[in-house]
Amino acid sequence: MSTALLKRKLDISFRRLDTDGNGYAERADLQDVGARLIHGFGQSPTSPKGRSVVVRLDAVWAELAAYADGDRDGRLSSEEYRHGMTRAFIEGPAFDPVFHPAAEAVVHLCDTDGDGRVQRGEFEILQRAFNTPASAVVAAFDRLDIDGDGLVSTSELVTAIRAYYIGTDPAAPGNWLFGPL
Repeated sequence: MSTALLKRKLDISFRRLDTDGNGYAERADLQDVGARLIHGFGQSPTSPKGRSVVVRLDAVWAELAAYADGDRDGRLSSEEYRHGMTRAFIEGPAFDPVFHPAAEAVVHLCDTDGDGRVQRGEFEILQRAFNTPASAVVAAFDRLDIDGDGLVSTSELVTAIRAYYIGTDPAAPGNWLFGPL
């Protein structure tokens, strides 16, 4: 994967994670995303789906911080975030045991009727939790909905998340997870 493409994708994901807009990614930001997701899908943090999201996102933060928060100040600059994501999840060992289960928990939450598919409205709730601009949400869903049926299977969405973070194909639909690059 080109360094420029990876940097662009990580910079976008950093902006989606920095929910309070203070220029840093913090555990509270990831907790905020989780709370928005859980609330947006009408769940409680203590429900099975809600609890899974909370636990899995906390594991992502712990792993990311272990690789990136060298000064232990509890927050990551965009540079620290890129470095940590690369070391932990992209080149490192933690994508499959940590990040992938978090992606599955989030996608499972989005599939409100349990049919294995995420509808456009469900995808919009997911993206609102990350403060993704509405125009980017529409573009992302249209790109991920490969057959144009208004649905993205949960497995396709998990694959898209993987492609966004660790994929090497610059033409992969997953690169549009948060909209155009």
